[in-house]
Amino acid sequence: MTNQLLTFTLNDSLYAIEVFKVQEVLVYTEPTKIPCAASYIKGLINSRDQGISVVDLRKRFDLPDCEPSKDSRIIVLEIPRPTAENPEHTCLFGAITDSVQEVLEVEEEDIAPPPKFGNSISANFISGLTKKDDQFIIILDVQKIFEKTESLTAASSSEE
Repeated sequence: MTNQLLTFTLNDSLYAIEVFKVQEVLVYTEPTKIPCAASYIKGLINSRDQGISVVDLRKRFDLPDCEPSKDSRIIVLEIPRPTAENPEHTCLFGAITDSVQEVLEVEEEDIAPPPKFGNSISANFISGLTKKDDQFIIILDVQKIFEKTESLTAASSSEE
């Protein structure tokens, strides 16, 4: 089975997320601050007349801060958030990246399980590893990255 992954950079490392969870990729715009939000919540942006909570992945992963550049992007992700009333309920979240690279097709057998230690980010956020041209690509589990953002889902809900 082939997996399609959107690759992006953070702190000179290459990461990937499953393409089917990506709604769109936006040029970086400064989010509107949210009072009393977690430190990794950058704020809200408006896309397609919807408020979308934006997460600074550098802060979420305890990486060094960096000012956004002309290459910075916000990846808008659709994350399942089933409720008792609506098992198909989803929420939109934005993730700030240093740059977006490309969509890769990777065979299932070319994805290794995440390492147990030695990561700069929590192993809980990693679903696997792959390589391209001798460079490791860390495949992220977006469901786990956005687990703690429950308080903001009302602002970024979408019903399908």
